Amino acid sequence: MSQNTFDIVYELRQRLHEFSPVEARIANAILADVDAAAQYGVSELAERAEVSAAAISRFAKALGCEHVRELRARLASASAVGKRFLEQQNAPPVSALYAQICDDIQESLRHNIANLKEDVVQALADALCSARMIHIFGLGGCSTVFAQELQSRLVRFGRPVSACSDALMMKIIAATLGPDDLVLALSVSGITPEIVSAVDIARTYGARVGAITQADTALAERSDWLLPIQIEETDFVFKPSASRYAMMLAIDVLSTTTALNGANANHEHLRRIKLALDRHRGGDSRLPLGD
Repeated sequence: MSQNTFDIVYELRQRLHEFSPVEARIANAILADVDAAAQYGVSELAERAEVSAAAISRFAKALGCEHVRELRARLASASAVGKRFLEQQNAPPVSALYAQICDDIQESLRHNIANLKEDVVQALADALCSARMIHIFGLGGCSTVFAQELQSRLVRFGRPVSACSDALMMKIIAATLGPDDLVLALSVSGITPEIVSAVDIARTYGARVGAITQADTALAERSDWLLPIQIEETDFVFKPSASRYAMMLAIDVLSTTTALNGANANHEHLRRIKLALDRHRGGDSRLPLGD
């Protein structure tokens, strides 16, 4: 009996060498198109695998399913990740790959700059400048990295800011906040439960919320200021997501706008930082600040 009720694709691939010839034909027919197999009736799957309908029922039971309907449900769940994660992909030539990576980044930037509204960016920058404390929440993938990146940007302007990527600590922090505090939540998907629940707690106690995420998501709906990012993933899954650049663009626009809110004072902050770092490490005057 199957012990793996979570990932049937993995199970089929791992057990191919254990199956009987008939079972192997069924498994291969399923793996050839998992999405389609989830829609097949017993007779159609039997026809594709060139076996009897009774063999399909026995195969389902061998996988720990009570009936073929349960097998189809497990296949449907597995296929929900999308074909690009189920079908093998051929890599383009290296020269074309480099150009594709660059093109995808540029396209992401072009699409997303149009989504950033000046009045919303300015309003969020104003809120950052007046907040008693700024807490940046980011969890998983680039959101964790960019939470620290945004903290690094805002601290240069003398803002009281902290970045958190621990799910439990986010809730603890959120429970201590009040109307003078601000949460900046970063999430590419906008549906990460830990981020959404932490924001809910913060809102309960009156904290204001800014978000960099997709529009029309659970996180976006909970934000007072939304800097929307548009995600357009390609089918080539081996390349890092270009959506990272959409979030980085929003961060750069927001941090620059925040800096300009108090340009004279922030210019002095930057001068002091440059002086302190150059004394510590040396380097010429054109080195990036803080790197």
